[in-house]
Amino acid sequence: MRHASLLAAFLLCALPVRAQALSPEVRSFLKVDAPVVALVHARVVDGTGAPALEDQALVLRNGRIDAMGAASRVAIPKEARVLDLTGHTVLPGLVGMHNHLFYTHSIHSDEKGAAVPPGRLFAEIAYSAPRLYLACGVTTIRTTGSLEPYTDLNLKRQIDAGLMPGPKMEVTGPYLEGLEPMTPQMHALRGPEDARRFVAYWADAGVTSFKAYMNITRADLGAAIEEAHKRGLKVTGHLGSVTWPEAMALGIDDFEHGPVYTDTEFTPGKQPDVAPPVSASWGSWLKLNVADPEVQGLIRDLVAKHVAVTSTLPVFELGVPGRPPLQTRMLAAMSAESKASYLAARAKVPTAPNGRAEQLLRKEMAFELAFVKAGGLLLAGPDPTGMGGVLPGFGDHRELELLVEAGFTPVEAIHIATANGAAFLGRLERIGTLAPGKQADLVVVKGDPSTKIEDLENVVTVFKDGLGYDTAKLIDSVRAHVGIR
Repeated sequence: MRHASLLAAFLLCALPVRAQALSPEVRSFLKVDAPVVALVHARVVDGTGAPALEDQALVLRNGRIDAMGAASRVAIPKEARVLDLTGHTVLPGLVGMHNHLFYTHSIHSDEKGAAVPPGRLFAEIAYSAPRLYLACGVTTIRTTGSLEPYTDLNLKRQIDAGLMPGPKMEVTGPYLEGLEPMTPQMHALRGPEDARRFVAYWADAGVTSFKAYMNITRADLGAAIEEAHKRGLKVTGHLGSVTWPEAMALGIDDFEHGPVYTDTEFTPGKQPDVAPPVSASWGSWLKLNVADPEVQGLIRDLVAKHVAVTSTLPVFELGVPGRPPLQTRMLAAMSAESKASYLAARAKVPTAPNGRAEQLLRKEMAFELAFVKAGGLLLAGPDPTGMGGVLPGFGDHRELELLVEAGFTPVEAIHIATANGAAFLGRLERIGTLAPGKQADLVVVKGDPSTKIEDLENVVTVFKDGLGYDTAKLIDSVRAHVGIR
């Protein structure tokens, strides 16, 4: 009898969100809500890296993909709600692997632009960010560094309970940072034991990964990684004080942003446990080429140790004159203050062509292409920070466009932004690709992103667990909110 009760409880927890009481707020954004849905005459990019397939059909039943294949061969159930997707493409929900829930809205600085005490202050955008991610087809995110961890954990709970719209969330704990962090919103670790206690506390609170930051020491990083691994959790890093080879020796699982921006091993005069000036670190990479033995050796070590790298090209594109293209949808979503701040910062970007920022961006693109060709696991996320011009969701689209600019095919870029993220999270059996039995997390876009990646911006409907959300309504609901709410 006890076993039967446990089974019943398990099955209840496994039911899709539809079986729970969705809030009126969530229901107001539903476009498709039926137990059985048939998507017919669609182009399908399944996320595996395989070529797109034309004139396909998918049957979604109770939150999962029940059947898929050529439209002429898939039997459409009589009870299905049928959607004719001629001229549209279906692809897996994006898995954003560097997707914050805060915005660099309030940056206090002196007349020279330097931060003054208490340091930079960032605004949590718990209302607008989840809606934008979901609207743009990002059905799963890793927050990759939290400034308000209780907020993030509560958002996850409310989204999972059907109380608010948003993606599935893998909550990363508060930053693992050393003394004098860039913002007083970060905890400053005070030794290995503090690092262990910190990881243990937040793991018990429900976070599922950790991120080390620019001023952490090797001793603190090693202790944090050891504690996280004891609990089956992974650690990524945006480093500076610790070099990539040092972090790999300590067992780190992932690096953020790419080595051109965060690996300080080649910086002249690098001191142990001290982050060199960014200008010196980046300058060292300007002198290197991807074909150089040092860089090739780094790639081999990353691949051999199964350490992933997260591409965040949009945030670094901000430093290149005239980039990214200004979009009406982005500016309309921003608060008046955030828009004015971003446009002012954008106007100050040096206009010299082929400058330092563009060289660095091109070098990072070349590294990521070489890393994948060597067998490395590349993840993708926009990192919506910087001067404020990378927004949740919209930035995820831009990341894929920049991966294609880097030399990946559109289908390869989609694979990186879907299957690779799911594999790193240990969820590939459920999400990341389209196949019968998997969760019905998928995106419907008008056009063909398998040949023109910019068509990914034309999201029409986003399915999460078989429920179809209206992209236009979600985006309209955050108009003038990003940066303040």
